[in-house]
Amino acid sequence: MSRPKRNESRGCCKVEALTTVDERGQMVLPKDIRGRLGLRSGDKLALATIERDGVVCCLVLMKTEALADAVRSALGPVAEGLLGDAHG
Repeated sequence: MSRPKRNESRGCCKVEALTTVDERGQMVLPKDIRGRLGLRSGDKLALATIERDGVVCCLVLMKTEALADAVRSALGPVAEGLLGDAHG
């Protein structure tokens, strides 16, 4: 198995921007990031957390449509298998 080159993208996380949380707990996503994601005013986002040793270390934001598609993709074959077994 070959190792990726040092500057080769691994399709993982990278720091895109820095933002500040205000006194109301709000922050602004930079315009270029919103544009690349196709985010518009009123879009719904799902917030997921990743924990390490019981402490949240990462926040993940995704459009709710993308989350719904991922769930359908993951659970669709399982549901089909269950329904197929019930009718078999």
